[in-house]
Amino acid sequence: MKQRTPREHPLFLKAFRKYLQFVNSGLYFRKEHVLGLENVPANGTPVVIVANHQNCLNDPLCVCLKLTDRRMNFLARANVFKNPIFNKALRAMGLLPAYRMGHEGLSAVRNNQATFDDAGQSLKDGETVMLYPEAGHQDKRWLGTFKLGYLKLAFAAAEKMNFEQDIMILPSCNHYSNYFHARTDMLIRFGKPISLKPYYEKYHESPRETMMEINKIVREAIKEMMLHVDDIENYDAIDFLRENGYGKKYAKSHGYKVNYLPSRLLSDQNLVNDLQKAKDEHPEEMAQVYADTLKLAKGIEDLKIRDWLFERNPGTEALLLRGLGLVTLSPLFAASIIPTGLLFIIPEIFIKKMIKDQMFISSFNVAVSAFVSIPICMIIPAILLGCLVGPWWGLGYAVAFPFMFILAWNYIRLSKKFAGTWNFVRRKNRRAVAALRGLRRDIFKRLDNLIE
Repeated sequence: MKQRTPREHPLFLKAFRKYLQFVNSGLYFRKEHVLGLENVPANGTPVVIVANHQNCLNDPLCVCLKLTDRRMNFLARANVFKNPIFNKALRAMGLLPAYRMGHEGLSAVRNNQATFDDAGQSLKDGETVMLYPEAGHQDKRWLGTFKLGYLKLAFAAAEKMNFEQDIMILPSCNHYSNYFHARTDMLIRFGKPISLKPYYEKYHESPRETMMEINKIVREAIKEMMLHVDDIENYDAIDFLRENGYGKKYAKSHGYKVNYLPSRLLSDQNLVNDLQKAKDEHPEEMAQVYADTLKLAKGIEDLKIRDWLFERNPGTEALLLRGLGLVTLSPLFAASIIPTGLLFIIPEIFIKKMIKDQMFISSFNVAVSAFVSIPICMIIPAILLGCLVGPWWGLGYAVAFPFMFILAWNYIRLSKKFAGTWNFVRRKNRRAVAALRGLRRDIFKRLDNLIE
């Protein structure tokens, strides 16, 4: 076989990738964890990365910004390619249009053949293609059914190479501590690659059966790596228990690190499995637990408090200390929010008016920050300061900007905690808080008994 040479990104796109790394990894996420990098085949190997899809743009963007040693190709919704300028720019970055019957119509779906041809040529050139076989993002921590398109693409590319070259399927998963908030943690995990070469002979005899067999293996590998809640009927109650006090209690009691996302993911996987076992063995008792959990969640929401307050049980003294801290830090907040304010204001304005699917929120925030807020708030002022006052002033402003954003973000977060603490200790809420505390304690006790 002729040696494959993956295409190089133009210099401009390399620089743009660095900029996106700053926005995504430096500002938006607090910490990123990448596990299983040793499983990623070397650059020049035809690889199809397959993953769960739960956070729209953030899913492929985070992978692309971590695998910087290779040319990445992604399939994206065809409607974003309508503009000729966008079409050229997106294709230059490795994105290819995917046409869907429910959006572009049956006639447009035929255009997918050209997309598959381009993606197949990328594999033939030793590049990496990333696909989401669920054919759409989920709005829960749950893995949907897989389409066979990624395997059709891979085998078609193998056929073009006369089945002489191996193609690797790389299962991976994305996991977020929170889908919607900035300054949270995210995790990417790569599983063991699956070689298609051992399946070539079987594929010749029965293509569809072979692809279904591989598809089952790939989906199961991704399911084992991610947090999969199969009990959709009780999803809201399970998610509340997992995210809040009981999930933390479970993690600590089983030796997991509560604030370390890879460890917390393992704890959450085990907790979800234990809850499912308890439901299978004690369906009536667990049905009541889930009903009471939803009641607890509703009560907490109505009072505008947070579950963690029951653990810390703050009093008036803690409230006064928090208030004093906010007052003391208010001058720093004022100095920070003035240059960084658009990073908070623009997303809030447009999210309420434009974003109907909540799973687009974080993607929208990253995109607006990269293309609007940061250029206006950071880049242009830094250039103006450098030209009008002096280069060191411009450089100093650019260096200080991320710290100002983080300070302003944390101040706003602390203000919300202060408001929740105020509602928690208010005299008129004491009876309701006490009732919720008792209900919460009772739920935890019953769960401990049922799980054990």
